[in-house]
Amino acid sequence: MDKQVYFVGIGGIGMANLARYYMSKGAAVAGYDRTPSDLTRALTAEGAQVTYTDDPAEIPLPFRDPQQCLVVYTPAVPADNRILSFFRNGGFRVIKRAALLGRITRHSKGICVAGSHGKTTTSSMVAHILHSGHVGCNAFLGGILRNYDTNLLLSDSSPYSVIEADEYDRSFHQLTPHIAIVTSVDPDHLDIYGDEAGYLEGFAHFTSLITPGGYLLLHSGLKLHPRTGEGVTTLTYSAFDSEADYHASSIRHSEGRLHFDLMTPQGEIRDIELGVPVEINVDNAVAAAAASLLSGATEQEVREGLRTFMGPKRRFEIWLRDEDYAAGHGTVLIDDYAHSPAEVKASIEGVKKLWPGRRLTVVFQPHLYTRTRDFAPEFAEALSGDHEVILCEIYPARELPIPGVTSEIIAKDVKSAEISVIERKDLLSLVKNRNFEILMTLGAADINVLLPDIKDLLLKK
Repeated sequence: MDKQVYFVGIGGIGMANLARYYMSKGAAVAGYDRTPSDLTRALTAEGAQVTYTDDPAEIPLPFRDPQQCLVVYTPAVPADNRILSFFRNGGFRVIKRAALLGRITRHSKGICVAGSHGKTTTSSMVAHILHSGHVGCNAFLGGILRNYDTNLLLSDSSPYSVIEADEYDRSFHQLTPHIAIVTSVDPDHLDIYGDEAGYLEGFAHFTSLITPGGYLLLHSGLKLHPRTGEGVTTLTYSAFDSEADYHASSIRHSEGRLHFDLMTPQGEIRDIELGVPVEINVDNAVAAAAASLLSGATEQEVREGLRTFMGPKRRFEIWLRDEDYAAGHGTVLIDDYAHSPAEVKASIEGVKKLWPGRRLTVVFQPHLYTRTRDFAPEFAEALSGDHEVILCEIYPARELPIPGVTSEIIAKDVKSAEISVIERKDLLSLVKNRNFEILMTLGAADINVLLPDIKDLLLKK
């Protein structure tokens, strides 16, 4: 076990759980990130040394010895980063985050959840079911699980590791799954894969990594042609396909709650309540239940785990309900990380089923210029409907602007009750001067930073 580890891009959600893992093992941890965040502040409070200045002089002395310090970086860090360049040119061991995650989990029974959407919620559900039951698990998650306020769960005795298997930069090719879940293969990250065929090939290769005696849980109806090896069992799952090996039946909504029955090859588990009651999560719950049952969880542990599951932060996170207001009614406020067309559409549909008849206003902040360019028509279609849509400017993340690519290329094709494009900085003023029945913020960018202020403004009304 390395005793000094430096993380370049330590504020990334996937980097943070590895930093926490090493601190839990007694290693000294330091790192750089561009800006402070709740995550970096939490890491500092837990003992990490974090700097926000891209200057090698900021690297603490114990992390300047190439014989003693392991350096981990994320592909989101620019190639010209000065701290990363210092380590690369100084003879240090420098590896990608994905390679380190693969190394840490290689000798465990990995439950690896992949997909263009749904992987954070599904992996978090599996982790919560196993961790709260007798099986236990280690878990490296892509979201802060609200049940535990962390994205890392540890066990000294469980053989299982739950891993969010990220396809960006082909990171999931570093993993060794015992159980692999593929939730979806809607094309994404075409800057990496080139086209849909390349994207599907990336997932096919991922399925080839499942160990003999393992399982592939594949959402029914996907275009993917898996390449599993000898001794691997392939099973299908779905919320709605009754031909799938694991599927839901009798999905029912009542008073903002959601129940369903789960059909499995071994029989039926009746009347499961879903703690995060949006219909898109039924798919995720079926997959999580299947993986948990295959790992030895009991039916009662699955039922209780799904009922008490609070979800990762920013995954259909309900900030305000009617009961939060003194008068007993007011604006419902929801935030969701949805950043692909399929996720956006599913989130909107989920809200309408939970609160039928109430006027919905959707605020969407597109994430990445390339994703906006590649899927503008699909985003416009997903946002269209009998609700109001407010678009903010594109969040660039790791990218430079692309000429002609703005939120307007989505807005021009949205067919809705009302459509407008504003700057993110003007959103609080808009909320202050408007009334809403249901307000939902969507996107993988930084719109969530405004949510505490939005909540306060709505409560004051």
